[in-house]
Amino acid sequence: MTKQFNKNIILGISGGIAAYKSANLVRALIKAGANVRVCMTDAATKFITPLTFQALSGNPVHTDLLDSHAEAAMGHIELARWADSIIIAPASADIMARLAHGMANDLLSTLCLATEAPLYLAPAMNRVMWENAATQANLHLLLQRDIQILGPDDGEQACGEIGTGRMLEPDEILARLLHSESEQIKQQPLHGKHVLLTAGPTREAIDPVRYISNRSSGKMGYSIAIAARDLGAKVTVISGPVSISAPQKIDIIKVESAAQMYAATLAAAKYADIFVATAAVSDYSTKEFFSKKIKKSDENFQLVLQQNADILSDTSHQFTDLFTVGFAAETHDLITYARNKLERKKLDMIVANPVGEGKGFDQDTNQLEIIWADGQLSLPEKNKQTLAYELMDIIVEQYFKKQKTHSD
Repeated sequence: MTKQFNKNIILGISGGIAAYKSANLVRALIKAGANVRVCMTDAATKFITPLTFQALSGNPVHTDLLDSHAEAAMGHIELARWADSIIIAPASADIMARLAHGMANDLLSTLCLATEAPLYLAPAMNRVMWENAATQANLHLLLQRDIQILGPDDGEQACGEIGTGRMLEPDEILARLLHSESEQIKQQPLHGKHVLLTAGPTREAIDPVRYISNRSSGKMGYSIAIAARDLGAKVTVISGPVSISAPQKIDIIKVESAAQMYAATLAAAKYADIFVATAAVSDYSTKEFFSKKIKKSDENFQLVLQQNADILSDTSHQFTDLFTVGFAAETHDLITYARNKLERKKLDMIVANPVGEGKGFDQDTNQLEIIWADGQLSLPEKNKQTLAYELMDIIVEQYFKKQKTHSD
């Protein structure tokens, strides 16, 4: 099988005789391209040893909720953040019941509560246990929470009975996972694409304690990053100083000055497909940095400024295949300034928004005018995250239209 499942997978193994099949599932996942880490319940270790899965996966097997060797002894959080998907195979009636009711009394159940990754269960149990009203009620709860159930299968069971409850064979589990992945990709048009963003302000040092900056909070940039991630993109944010927590599964490169943001952007742009420049970059920096704090002396103090390099313009001119989106925050003549910037900097699209008088900077809402060569669209004032999803839909449409034009 070709490598087509390039994911970080946690394979959870709960107690049941079908645990022996999980060894072949590990091999199938790795052969398909996955990076696999195994997490076993205590009951699972009674059926098959952790050493088996360590040898097959090439990674240590996780069994303890509180791992003294993990970062801050919070191994479950580390694992939960690492995983792209969690698959529990076999999933016993017990683990299904505990997950349905939000219990977290071992590592595996805690991982499932602590992750934002998709969760798959491959049930395995006696047919009467599967048909029991309690199990079916738990199944209903799990399905309501968008947990995907793979199986179970019909046939002869270890207990000698025949009926529904057998764990699917490893190849069938893998086939269903790959099918699910392809369906998710249809809903993620930017799967396999890299979106690069700049966000927040820059700080231009005057002396060791003072700097020039602006009111940008980074909220719009980080909201767009989340929207791009949810559309399937790999996302990198080059961020000036902000107080926003880093969203999960988004790479953050922290910078302070315009010069640092310039260098980081040009270095990252060569690997990107779409560049969205939301950062409020300082146009000027001090010509001279004072190594010691400036003391108050004369009534007037003159500070000589020099113009910073234009990150957006230089990036668009150096990387002509990069779909480049600029931002224009203006206090007046919004459309005029935005169109001029679009043409002068050779951008594919520009997003203009009014600032000042309580609008734009450091607010939870925004309003946008989106302009490209042959189109314009207005998005009325809304929550920034809602606007970010709407904006990314427009960027995706125009990006693929440009790609099609170039390929024709």
